[in-house]
Amino acid sequence: MTTSCQSSTHTQLASQLKQAKQAFYQMAKLTTCQKNDALALMAQLIDQNKHRWLEANLTDLQTNQTGIDASLLQRLKLDEGKIVQLVQGIEQVISLEDPCGKLLGKTELDAGLVLEKKSVPLGLIGIIFEARPDVMPQILSLILKSGNAVVFKGGTETKQSNQAFMDYVVKPLTQACDYLPQSWATLLESREEVQAMLQYHQYVDLVIPRGSNQLVQHIMANTRIPVLGHADGVCHLYVHPSASMAEAVNIAIDSKIQYPAACNALETLLVDKAIAPAFFSAFAPVAKAEGITLKACPHAMAYLPEAAPATEADWTTEYGDLTLAVKIVDSLEDAVNHINTFGSHHTDGILCNDAFVQALFLAMVDSASVFANCSTRFADGFRFGLGAEIGISTARTHARGPVGLEGLVSYKYQLVGNGQVVKDYVGTSPKSHFTHKIMV
Repeated sequence: MTTSCQSSTHTQLASQLKQAKQAFYQMAKLTTCQKNDALALMAQLIDQNKHRWLEANLTDLQTNQTGIDASLLQRLKLDEGKIVQLVQGIEQVISLEDPCGKLLGKTELDAGLVLEKKSVPLGLIGIIFEARPDVMPQILSLILKSGNAVVFKGGTETKQSNQAFMDYVVKPLTQACDYLPQSWATLLESREEVQAMLQYHQYVDLVIPRGSNQLVQHIMANTRIPVLGHADGVCHLYVHPSASMAEAVNIAIDSKIQYPAACNALETLLVDKAIAPAFFSAFAPVAKAEGITLKACPHAMAYLPEAAPATEADWTTEYGDLTLAVKIVDSLEDAVNHINTFGSHHTDGILCNDAFVQALFLAMVDSASVFANCSTRFADGFRFGLGAEIGISTARTHARGPVGLEGLVSYKYQLVGNGQVVKDYVGTSPKSHFTHKIMV
């Protein structure tokens, strides 16, 4: 039975979503110059009001000191360095080519009947993210540049941070840029609103969940709206016998400790049996010094006496902290099979100095991002040169890997004629014939 409170939530949200969808139609016609001017002002407002944003974030941190795990608390925290990178990301988005209005193809169907395929914004996008206030400017910069509109909800842990960003960045930006519609960026406040939003497929064109496996699975199971995202970040590195020892240790350590709460942090290290004794003698002291807790397979335990025994569950676990699963594998094929079986198809890499082996690994591993001889932490929209990312997708359609501007556009066909009708092209003796001449 639907309660009066639920009914009220649905009615109010339906109105908000309708306005947001109307805002999308206005966003879709913005010029590149208007988008870039708005983005430049966004970057300026973030820099001018960073102290207010940091103060609100400190309130969130103090409120959530207990009750959430360390990895979530790390994601929640803003600092000057993060804000500098966020501003740089917006500046990078400004420099990128406008993804909308590109001519993707042009075909003459007949004389005076020309078909064009052009890139267009996706529509109204619903985004649900957890304790990551730095996601706000990433989302909004990409939404703005791609000409979309957004309805989004952050975790309750980030309530003050998110509201401060709306108050000191989004609202003054929208007021200053009179060509931006009022409802281009709508922040939802409750889980009930999110649950209700999932039912409005007539307004929302795509949902992007950024958070836990539980969140993603819940979204997928409770909506008819297309969902773009990934459930887990179980990332691997495989150390091949041809790898440079010092380089392999350095890359593995960076992949784990540089930001262990990130979805592209290393969770399972696979070491070829041929190099295991030498590698572990070099790796173990460094891992211990960095505070990494190891969970090892029975064969690896012989080289890592301080490690805890790994269970089957460890091969599919995204720790999000300084815990690392370690396994000795028999060969390249064994490593690839482990990754494709237990991984989350997010980001996986090989450390080797054999070009043939490297090519095999890159081809055989079924992940959105596959690396060789570098840290898994490079799997990021900003580092890929996308300016930022709306999220990371492990899907095989539409967009895959870090999703930037190109993942936020679709295309439409535009056909222009001068009076043609289909009846002239059908029958045993048609009056007209298609030329199907490719022009672009």
